[in-house]
Amino acid sequence: MERIEHPFPPLFDQDSKVLVLGSFPSVKSREAQFFYHHPQNRFWKVISLVFDEPVPNTIDDKRALLLRNKIALWDVIQSCEIVGSADSSIKNAIANDLSRILKNAQISWIITNGNTSYQLYMKYIYPVTGIEAHKLPSTSPANASFSLERLVQEWSVIRTFI
Repeated sequence: MERIEHPFPPLFDQDSKVLVLGSFPSVKSREAQFFYHHPQNRFWKVISLVFDEPVPNTIDDKRALLLRNKIALWDVIQSCEIVGSADSSIKNAIANDLSRILKNAQISWIITNGNTSYQLYMKYIYPVTGIEAHKLPSTSPANASFSLERLVQEWSVIRTFI
């Protein structure tokens, strides 16, 4: 299995208050060099509905949506061995260093997008930062047990911290 490096930087600015962490970018996201690029991933629909904004179509629109709503976006893993996009296949992970975001933004809450990112955060990053993360249900299409409406209901908690 080949080791893959995270191919793009975190998204944040000095006004970001909530940091959303995924596990590691999917094949589609790695190809596009941007987060949640697989068309079946519901992340962009969920965030748009949570903030009552149109679903962004371009990477620039996606960036603007997050920054306008004080959301930073990054992943727990900096490099790993992975088969395709399957989180369950992640091996020999090396965590991302969150210090750049934490030092340069006003992060008051860290959210993980799903169980895998939460488990990886607790294993690799929590021991370094000591900052609790809050697990929200995954927006991945693999999380079929959660309807879009239910995801929006759960993810709406973000507004409390903005």
